[in-house]
Amino acid sequence: MSALQVIARHTIAPGKEEEILGFYPKLVEAALTEPGCLGFEAYRRLGSEREIVLLERYASREAFADHRETTHFKELVLGEIVPRLENRVIEMYDVTD
Repeated sequence: MSALQVIARHTIAPGKEEEILGFYPKLVEAALTEPGCLGFEAYRRLGSEREIVLLERYASREAFADHRETTHFKELVLGEIVPRLENRVIEMYDVTD
């Protein structure tokens, strides 16, 4: 079974930047407590106030599925972040050694 790399690209809706930015550190902290989460980082794109990238690494596809069932995913991502986004793109890659 291979690990999974997830790259989530968020474009914040105009005028929602200040509302949303405080949720990302909470999400990173919570995700890193998950047993199947190998890494989770959030970065703001240089030169853009509205673009965020999340770099997530999970032990398996199942660990990623478990992540999407956590309370913090449902409350922070689905409840707070997604409603304030203009666009959201999720890319997934198998990690091979």
